[in-house]
Amino acid sequence: MNTLKTTFLKFALPLLILLPAVAASGQEPARLHFERLSSLENSAQDVVEVNIDGKLLDLAKRVMAKVNDDNAKKAALAISGLKGIYVRVYNFAGENEYNIADIDAIRAQLLSPGWEKLANVRSKRNNQKVDVYTMFTGDIMSGVAVVVSESKSIALVNVIGPIDIDLLAELSGRLNIPKIDIEHDNDTAKRPN
Repeated sequence: MNTLKTTFLKFALPLLILLPAVAASGQEPARLHFERLSSLENSAQDVVEVNIDGKLLDLAKRVMAKVNDDNAKKAALAISGLKGIYVRVYNFAGENEYNIADIDAIRAQLLSPGWEKLANVRSKRNNQKVDVYTMFTGDIMSGVAVVVSESKSIALVNVIGPIDIDLLAELSGRLNIPKIDIEHDNDTAKRPN
């Protein structure tokens, strides 16, 4: 589970720390449908459900923009276009207490046009599977999805809206955002830390 948590935190934590969001419509192409997972709540020992959209994001953006700190203002700018952040975590007392078809249905959504696989990790220890997908609209990232499953737990993160990765990388190591290393082309100027 430590490997699973570490992998999950490495990919999801930078996004979760900056979690303001604006209401996402049902037609949003980057929105995953977690409805099928509602049956897992009965068998899970622990359940975490986070839905950040609408007024909460508007409030967070207004607060961050008013903070007298350049890094906070940059963070607000980096997430200014987000439309929603949705997180589901299910922990089970025993192994294989959930139907793998439920998680495969989520992964199947990520095979639809627009999604591109960024990372795929498989480990036979605890049947760990980690999938990270991105969706782009032109050159702008319009969605991120992380699906982590193992024999006793499931974690899903779905971020909807444009994310300025370069600005997020510039903020890494500040505002409690973990350090993010993104390689730049040689002809691209490296942003200062």
